[in-house]
Amino acid sequence: MATHVIYKLGPFTLPKFAGERHVRVYLPTERPDKSPLPTLYIFDGQNIFHDDPSMAGGWYLHHAAHDLYAEGKPAPVIVGIDHGGVDRIHELSPFACDDCRGEADHLIDWVVEELAPRIQREFAVRTDVAGTAIGGSSMGGLAALYAHFRRPDVFGAALCMSPSLWFAERRIYDRIAELPRPSTSRIYVDAGAHEGDMLADAARLVGQLVAAGYGDDELMWRPDPYGAHSELHWRKRAPEALEWLFSERMAATTCTAA
Repeated sequence: MATHVIYKLGPFTLPKFAGERHVRVYLPTERPDKSPLPTLYIFDGQNIFHDDPSMAGGWYLHHAAHDLYAEGKPAPVIVGIDHGGVDRIHELSPFACDDCRGEADHLIDWVVEELAPRIQREFAVRTDVAGTAIGGSSMGGLAALYAHFRRPDVFGAALCMSPSLWFAERRIYDRIAELPRPSTSRIYVDAGAHEGDMLADAARLVGQLVAAGYGDDELMWRPDPYGAHSELHWRKRAPEALEWLFSERMAATTCTAA
């Protein structure tokens, strides 16, 4: 049986946010003779590995990454960023609305300016745009999509599982349309049929991206006819998402485009 070592960094104090949080890092290999690996920064770090400390079960994303690496396929170092508990909705929303402060910009700035440089110093990871992705589910999926378009100089890809595109009266569509298309860009989007309007919202996003010129090498759309809004369903879809997002073909395509 494989041994999965997950490093727990911190606790960190983030500017403009109350309290402290940890960052969890998983390397699909500990061998120092290998080339630097791509990196996936992902929100809601409590949920993406084991069932504990997630309140709804973990994604076991480290198993998916390990299996890819064991098969000789590209696999990322996974950097799980813990959410801020009761402040989660504020820090993952790009937009202020009603009772939400819309502080995603502050969280993204911290990842770019403080967390990513530390990860690059302490672990054998790639530092190029094509080798750096950001991801999440639900509000984390919304934040990841926004982060990719807001900081395309850092994040060359986005993993958007069941993104909460409905939030803040669906302002994300107009915001993406206002921002330049990233020169290095690959986006994974999924949603389940048992998630209310989220499937239709995700299909709308995919249509917008296709109209902007995204093709099969840059966009994967996976509607799930059985999918519900839960860690269990994101866990099921994660292996395919990681394999596509970090495939050699995708990396070669985006590096050429950049």
